[in-house]
Amino acid sequence: MHWVWNIAMIVAIIAVIVAAVFYFLNKWAGKKNAQQQDMVNQHKQTTSIYVIDKKKEKITTAHFSKAIIDQMPRMAKMMKTPLVKAKIGPQIMTLLCDEAVFAALPVKKTVTVEVAGAYIVGMKGLKTKMEMNELRNARRKGDGSEAQKGGFIAKIKNIAGR
Repeated sequence: MHWVWNIAMIVAIIAVIVAAVFYFLNKWAGKKNAQQQDMVNQHKQTTSIYVIDKKKEKITTAHFSKAIIDQMPRMAKMMKTPLVKAKIGPQIMTLLCDEAVFAALPVKKTVTVEVAGAYIVGMKGLKTKMEMNELRNARRKGDGSEAQKGGFIAKIKNIAGR
């Protein structure tokens, strides 16, 4: 019975060590993420783009320069990421995109976005998922009954003066 306690003690010590390692890794990753977010906020610019296409695919299959692909972490190269093919001025480029912005970007439209390098950080007039669902449901109904309920569509119609 004495050996059972020894095994339990070893398992407990290993669990504490693993928990401590995860704690410090999480703390380190949080600091690194905050630094990267500060860098993005410093370098973002507002520009108008025409969205040609948007899709999720691996960065290695997209048409990025070798310098950009080399800077990406190994895990990011293996994962599918949201990519946007857009016309910025006279130039057609493929840009990385934030997940929330990717869901709200309309295709074949001109939108004003915040770009930091080759990364779309934000979009002017970005709607939340709830607002997008209300708009989608109102379009499906088509009878305007959503506007009579006093929802988001009603507020838009009151602002527009319709």
